[in-house]
Amino acid sequence: QVQLVESGGGLVQTGGSARVSCVASGDNICLAAMGWYRQAPGKERELVATISKDDTAYYPQIARGRFTISRDNAKNTVTLQMSNLKPEDTAHYICNVEDCTHGEDYWGKGTLVTVSS
Repeated sequence: QVQLVESGGGLVQTGGSARVSCVASGDNICLAAMGWYRQAPGKERELVATISKDDTAYYPQIARGRFTISRDNAKNTVTLQMSNLKPEDTAHYICNVEDCTHGEDYWGKGTLVTVSS
């Protein structure tokens, strides 16, 4: 089992920056891909960024050029740095990790980022 705890987020103005982090814990955990999704009220969950164990990052168009994902394998953490935020970026940002032993996906509860116009 892997437990995920997110932190960061909060209220930020349009054009501002925010950072969300996620710490994974558990017994003898082995983390493959780590990533962030987001879900806005009334909308489906969407991918924001992923990063592989060897630090290869992927960003869909909504995040490209504005968001940066990073990970610290020693601390089992993944961080999403967001800049030039827009009101449409308002959402719960949810951490996701893949366990490399069993290939299972684990999800955090999410942390809210609100971008005011």
